[in-house]
Amino acid sequence: MTATGGAVLDDLQARGLIAHSTDLDALRAQMDEGPITYYVGFDPTAPSLHVGNLLQILTARRLQLAGHRPLLLVGGSTGLIGDPKEAGERVMNTKETVGDWVERIRGQVSRFVDLDGPSAATLVNNLDWTQGLSTIDFLRDIGKHFPVNRMLARDVVSSRLESGISYTEFSYVLLQSLDYLELHRRHGCVLQTGGSDQWGNITAGVELVRRSEGAKVHALATPLITKADGTKFGKTESGTVWLDPALMSPYAFYQSWIQAEDAKVGEYLKQFTFVPLDEIDALLVEHVEKPGLRLAQRRLAAEVTALVHGSQEVAAAELASTALFGRGDLAELPESTLAAALREAGAVDLAVADAPTLTDALVAAGLVDSRSAARRAVSEGGAYVNNVRAEDPELLLADAPLLHGSWLVLRKGKRGISGVFLNR
Repeated sequence: MTATGGAVLDDLQARGLIAHSTDLDALRAQMDEGPITYYVGFDPTAPSLHVGNLLQILTARRLQLAGHRPLLLVGGSTGLIGDPKEAGERVMNTKETVGDWVERIRGQVSRFVDLDGPSAATLVNNLDWTQGLSTIDFLRDIGKHFPVNRMLARDVVSSRLESGISYTEFSYVLLQSLDYLELHRRHGCVLQTGGSDQWGNITAGVELVRRSEGAKVHALATPLITKADGTKFGKTESGTVWLDPALMSPYAFYQSWIQAEDAKVGEYLKQFTFVPLDEIDALLVEHVEKPGLRLAQRRLAAEVTALVHGSQEVAAAELASTALFGRGDLAELPESTLAAALREAGAVDLAVADAPTLTDALVAAGLVDSRSAARRAVSEGGAYVNNVRAEDPELLLADAPLLHGSWLVLRKGKRGISGVFLNR
């Protein structure tokens, strides 16, 4: 049963989704009185959101399901500047690039919330209230509320003082705080949510609303999601876990969750899925009893991939996970999934004009170290083409049964997987 009113905060706490809050009891009381309006913001500093942003989107969804009204802000102005990084000055993107990314990200976030009904979400862009704001008005009306000594004390600023930080990045906190003030004035917004790494910016907005309007508003931050070794979650060997299928295939996205560590999979299930907590607890007990089956990881991967890419992509990813190793029909795999899976495994491109053989392919794909090793693998019955044991090491790939007219799945032994894309 979905929690409503202030009870949603109990669910957020039980799922480990509250790292910081301003006054949780006061927020709960206000939620119990009736639906509130809240907001979460995303800066378009890339063409897609990533898995770290996903946690914020899903938290917004949980609050909406409890009857509260979300404002989803995509920062057309803050994205032109970018939140300061500890490592150094951000590279500023062009206005055209940022504008394009704004539209892409608006499309992404809108898929996770309801845009109709009594708790309908509203998409907003902070460029709407900043592009016409004069420098004088900004400094008089907003800047006067920000003591420089407090701004200098912020961790990200103090860490950059020696190496240098531009006035542009230094003043970012004023722009983000202005968002909260404008949304409070325009929509009656009384809660901002975000990641714990944004806590300083978020509370600065709370303080600006108090100083400007004399109103008490709230803030809530989710924890930083980490791996078991304490490093940031959401990075793989191939890079960032993006939500856009053009930047990361649904198959690769699914695999990134399958690889979750045993020590963290329960935490991820609670934070990134809507599976009831008692069901998660039961699943984790079964997982401990049968760790080799990776039941928790499989449930996690299926749930999150379905949320982001849909149930059809889950089915395709699950089929690929078995079919590549001979436990399913390769012909049933969609070409996009087959291609993504084989690219992840290190597939190579070979040209028909070069008349490549199976021996050539096994070497090129890195499944063996030499041509003699390739021939030996075939003669010993350890080489497979499309899950069929290979018999001829000099088989011309062009004569093999190609999948989708271009692909071959190569396997050496039980676990060595790669593939070939045959260019004609």
